[in-house]
Amino acid sequence: MNRRYDLLIRNATIIDGARRPRYAGDIGVRAGRIADIGLLAAARAEVEIDAQGKIAAPGFIDAHTHDDRLLASDPAMTPKVSQGVTSVIAGNCGISLAPLVSASPPPPLDLIDDGGAFRFPDFASFLEELDSQPAATNVACLVGHTTLRVAAMSRFDRAATPEETARMQALAREALAAGAVGLSTGTYYPPAAHATTEEIIAVARPLKDYGGRYVTHMRHEDDRIAEAMEETFRIGREVGVPVIISHHKVVGRNNFGRSVETLALLRSAGERQSVCLDCYPYTASSTILRADRIALSSRILITWSKPHPEFAGMELAQAAAQLGLSQEQAVASLSPAGAIYFSMDEADVQRILRFDDTMIGSDGLPHDLKPHPRLWGTFARVLGHYSRDLGLFPLETAVHKMTGLTARNFGLKQRGLLKPGYWADITIFDAAEIGDAASFDQPTQKARGIDSVIVNGVPVWQNGRSTGARPGRVLRAGAAAARTRVD
Repeated sequence: MNRRYDLLIRNATIIDGARRPRYAGDIGVRAGRIADIGLLAAARAEVEIDAQGKIAAPGFIDAHTHDDRLLASDPAMTPKVSQGVTSVIAGNCGISLAPLVSASPPPPLDLIDDGGAFRFPDFASFLEELDSQPAATNVACLVGHTTLRVAAMSRFDRAATPEETARMQALAREALAAGAVGLSTGTYYPPAAHATTEEIIAVARPLKDYGGRYVTHMRHEDDRIAEAMEETFRIGREVGVPVIISHHKVVGRNNFGRSVETLALLRSAGERQSVCLDCYPYTASSTILRADRIALSSRILITWSKPHPEFAGMELAQAAAQLGLSQEQAVASLSPAGAIYFSMDEADVQRILRFDDTMIGSDGLPHDLKPHPRLWGTFARVLGHYSRDLGLFPLETAVHKMTGLTARNFGLKQRGLLKPGYWADITIFDAAEIGDAASFDQPTQKARGIDSVIVNGVPVWQNGRSTGARPGRVLRAGAAAARTRVD
């Protein structure tokens, strides 16, 4: 029988996202979903793609992004689709665009602000705008604890009062009812650093009612990392929800090698509760410019500065010399600003990447003038440098870490696998060519080896460029998922 499809991928080498061995086959897509996988030589379709033996994998899911504003300001989502990403998790590190109306939000909320970005009084209105103006990728959104603090408190340099905590909890409940997939915290940063553990537990209580996740940039990633991990595990246990540790790392030369200890803590905690983590494949981090990171870093690059935009891309030491200031004084002169910190050990990065429960997340900052190359290179770097070149894990495992594992951990239904009935989010790439081109000197270079990227059955990236299509959807959690836009 001759079958007809909307889209047909022929002659693919299929890696299905479940860590099973690759196999040869064709993929037939109908009405945005995978209809059949097999040998479909007699089939026909409106659109056909000859994969010529290249890998067809589930579209990559970026487990950790700050793409909240990018989805509207650059709906082509070029930094992501150019490296095979079809879905992003936004609202990480306690930073979400809603629910907050503010003309001048405090750091670190300004990482995603352009003046006027914080204009959503509730989470439902934010998701409704994403529905009405879709991007090229899908998005699942977390509600940020820091955003809740700014919305509910008059001062942030203290613990919340019971009344303020109740207000934050009510806002969190509204966000989860609207479709947020979890609550994120960023207690590493002020103003959330002043929150007590009890405040976070109270604000997170609604998560259990909605099947949400607790996702955290922990208080400490250096000398006190074990203490921060225990706090994280406690919050998950007391609320009764899965825990996701954001961009797990150990920073500062004194802590090189401590991933052996932290991964053992994760493995032990995982025997009692649901715990997982994400990681990016670089030894440098990127966030707001802070003086307390100078001693922990061997090198610091400025990514943006409002008072001195001319220093973007320059080393802090060089900028300080030009300003005639110490590095500590230069931080004050350049702020508000962002920076890249070289403060991790390659052996720790590899050990964390290899850990079974580690997902892949870019943690890219799309609005930096000179961003960290992870924004454009993360997924291609894992597939090329770490899987193919270094042999850190098989390609099937690498794909699983950025597809099936991530969909399962965030509760993204019918995503993350190549399977009949699942949404047709598909990335086709050349396993021999795939690799990152973005560098610290030239951070916005497109990945090599990405052939085609398909979102909900529609090609969004082909021949090295965007197709202009915007088929992305808001991926809601729980009962709110029934309200996801359907074309």
